[in-house]
Amino acid sequence: MNSRRKFLKLSSLASLSLGLVSAVPKSKQVHSKPGTPIIISTWSHGLQANEAGWEVLSSEGSGLDAIEQAARVVESDPEITSVGIGGLPDAEGIVTLDACIMDKNSSCGAVTFLQDIENPISVARKVMEETPHVMLSGEGAKQFAIDQGFKTRNLLTDNAKRAWKEWKASGEERSRVNSENHDTIGLLAMDSAGDIYGGCTTSGMAFKMHGRVGDSPIIGSGLFIDNEVGGCTATGEGEAIIRASGSSSVVELMRLGYKPQQACEEVVKRIVKQNADLANLQVAFLAINKSGEVGACSIHPGFNFAYKSSFKTVLSNSKYIIG
Repeated sequence: MNSRRKFLKLSSLASLSLGLVSAVPKSKQVHSKPGTPIIISTWSHGLQANEAGWEVLSSEGSGLDAIEQAARVVESDPEITSVGIGGLPDAEGIVTLDACIMDKNSSCGAVTFLQDIENPISVARKVMEETPHVMLSGEGAKQFAIDQGFKTRNLLTDNAKRAWKEWKASGEERSRVNSENHDTIGLLAMDSAGDIYGGCTTSGMAFKMHGRVGDSPIIGSGLFIDNEVGGCTATGEGEAIIRASGSSSVVELMRLGYKPQQACEEVVKRIVKQNADLANLQVAFLAINKSGEVGACSIHPGFNFAYKSSFKTVLSNSKYIIG
């Protein structure tokens, strides 16, 4: 949390209506055009994810490869407690992972309730490319991953186990999710061909009920791509995002002419209207359109996102609805 607060202090910018926030001269503050690669991702660990994705994009590689490689970096970092190895476990002390990926042609794959596999984003891609299905879950997803050559390993680190034991001893009943305890990384990329791709990966809400699955692996909720329009990814309390079909709602508004910033704000406002306990609810959206414009919005302050293009690398705070 302290490191995230330090990152938040790096940016005093509250919104990014055109995806262009930096200290460069005004003449350079133009949004990226189709054909100019961009990668954006949620939260401060998106900075390192974007670097990995940029290695692919800057070589005119596929946006799909960029998404996968970017997500894997975060999944494989045991110091990040909301994704992959090192992710905080559920109420039973078991780490379960969810992920999805979607390409320019609306092909998609997802895994839910996956155990003992470090990189669920890559398994989700295999589901998309090697099966007639969109989603595999639980033991079936794990066996599929093993059949595809993925190795099993213990995902529960000593730090995560210690946090789980402390939670058990505290007697808390509520799973943890708020503006300081998020549960995902979502990524969107536009490659040099101007095509848009996305991915989302998570260990889910900390200390959730065993078997719980949030929005992150659900196409239309945690992620949605329409290559004629743009893409959106979500983070926060998945139940609220699912009830609003959050990411697909943002993209549909962009189809109707909304800028990404306007679309994100509108769907956040809808979720605010749908929920009574707003003090304990944090939801955020990050979106990009075919013109390279970016938008982001959350219910409460605390959500930030990473942006990288050939013009700049920046971590920015999103606009929020309730201060």
